[in-house]
This record gives sequence, C-alpha cells and structure tokens, in this order.
Amino acid sequence: MPELSPSPKRRGRRLLRFGAACVVLSAVAGYVVVQYVTGGADDPGCRVVSAKGDEAGYEFTPEQAVNAATIAAVGTHREMPERAVAIALATAIQESGLRNLAHGDRDSLGLFQQRPSQGWGTEKQVTDPAYAASIFYEHLAKVPDYAGLPLTVAAQKVQRSGYPEAYAKHEADAVMLAAALTGASAATLTCDGRLGEAATAQGPDAVRAALSRDFGRDALEEAQEEAGGGTTSTSAHKASADGDVPTAETDGRTVTLPVTRETSAGRTVRERGWQLAHWAVANASALHIQQVSYAGQEWTAGNTDSRWRPTGSGSTEAAGASGSGGGTGSVRIVTGQ
Repeated sequence: MPELSPSPKRRGRRLLRFGAACVVLSAVAGYVVVQYVTGGADDPGCRVVSAKGDEAGYEFTPEQAVNAATIAAVGTHREMPERAVAIALATAIQESGLRNLAHGDRDSLGLFQQRPSQGWGTEKQVTDPAYAASIFYEHLAKVPDYAGLPLTVAAQKVQRSGYPEAYAKHEADAVMLAAALTGASAATLTCDGRLGEAATAQGPDAVRAALSRDFGRDALEEAQEEAGGGTTSTSAHKASADGDVPTAETDGRTVTLPVTRETSAGRTVRERGWQLAHWAVANASALHIQQVSYAGQEWTAGNTDSRWRPTGSGSTEAAGASGSGGGTGSVRIVTGQ
C-alpha cells in the first residue's frame, strides 16, 4: 500500500520546527562572526584606556594582549612611528581579532591573514607574529605618505582586502593601544595577570627570550653568568648595537631593564620605559609575571581592579622580589619563578 502523505497540519509543524532551527543556527553564526571580528571573550582580562581622560577604553584577552605587544615592539624596533603601529593594530584587529589564526579565507593565515600563495612568506613564517608584523611594516613603509593617509586607506594599500572600509571602525581602539604600547601614554594598559593555558614559559629566562623575540634577536646578547658569594647568581644581557633595548640584569626572580636615554628612533626615555612596562604587563599571563614597576608606578597581578598604583605600598616584598631597581630609570619585572 502506498505511504500516505502527511497531513497539512503535520507539514506545518515540520516547517515551524525547520524555521526555528534556522533562526537558532543564524543566531549562533552571528555570534561566531562577532567573536571572530572583535576577538571577544566573556572574560577579557586586559584593558587599555585613553590618556585624554574621556573614559574611552578597549577590553581584550591576554592572548590578544601578547600579540598586540609584539606588533608594537616589532614596529618600534623597525623605527616605525606610532601612526604605523596604530595602522598595524587596526589591521590585525579586523583581520584576525588579534589572534594568530591557523585558518582563513583560502590560504590566509596568522594575525594579518597573509597568504603564502601571494608571496607573504611560508605558512610557518606568516603564523609567527613577529615575522607577520615585520613583513606588514615592510609593505606599509613602501606606501607613499602612509602616515598622512586615512588609516583605512593606508591599511588597504597593504592588505588589498575585499572590504576596504572595514579597518576604519577599529581606529579609535588601535590608536589607544598604539599610544600605550609605544609608551606615548603612561600607566594606561592593565591586565589581571591570571595564568591561563598559554602560561607555559616562566622565569627571567623566559622574559629575556620574549624581549629578544619581539624587539629583535640581537636586542639582548647574553653575557657570561656570574656567581657571587652567598647571593643569587646574576645574568647580564648587553644592549643591541644601536642601544635601543637596554641591558637586562637578573637577580633571582627579578629582571631589571635600565632605561637611561632615548632610542635611535627618537623616543624619549619616558616613552621607552612605558613601552617596556606595558609590554611586560601585556605578557603577564603568558610569562607568569607577578609585578611590574616603573617611574614610581607599580602593577601587581591579581589585583581586582588591575590598576597601576604608586610604589611604596610594600607589594614588592609581598611578591617575594629580590634585588634592587625599578626606579624612574629602570623597568623592574618580577616573575613567578
């Protein structure tokens, strides 16, 4: 006997269920798109605020903070201006949500969604944040008067995106991030410092390796390790040839970065100091950094409000720091191990 066709009422119920399922799937897809574009997270962990006192701010995750700090460090190492760093950050926010993606449109990969097939480098290279940032700046530097162009125009001349106006919506956030991560604004970037899955590298050696990674392989040159009679051994790392990254002196769990003169790119001592201090805070979760101090201000991991505070509150001793330093002429980083 042939199977009877479903009644109109039953067909209506099926269509209703199908329609409801489509609505749910559309909502989920929309959420995924928003998370992808903004890099959103339920618990961002890091925040940068405007130095203008206008209460503007941008929240992001520790993963995004590490990548943003790398982009800024590579830019300053290449002697690019703050505007170039803002352009790079806005581009990476749009392209990947400041995440080092292993996927994308066609063969696009990494922070900037660069395509190996289009000559940007190998898959391994474009998924190395330091390399990806460096090759972006290399192309940006070839754009005539890029610093005088609207941000979205300058970014598009490098990226050749199918959505050329998309970068503009991230400009305000990128400008705030660039100001903090180049040191132009002081004590404006904080993170809660809680450890996550990325916190695999710990201790002063990990901090020095990350500094070398972001500011250039030749930035820190390891010298002979010295042992001193009943005291903790000390490792000294000499400055690079141009002196832009200062000597890193280690005592126990503390890395001290003296900042005594402006860089070859013309950044002041204060700017260089705040760049290094903000870089350390951005890397706090990944490198298990417990405390950073510079110019009379101090950040400590685990504070409920994650603010920079005046030094002298005794928190250094609470963090178990050893050694000296951390005044206005040096950035002092205390690690968990």
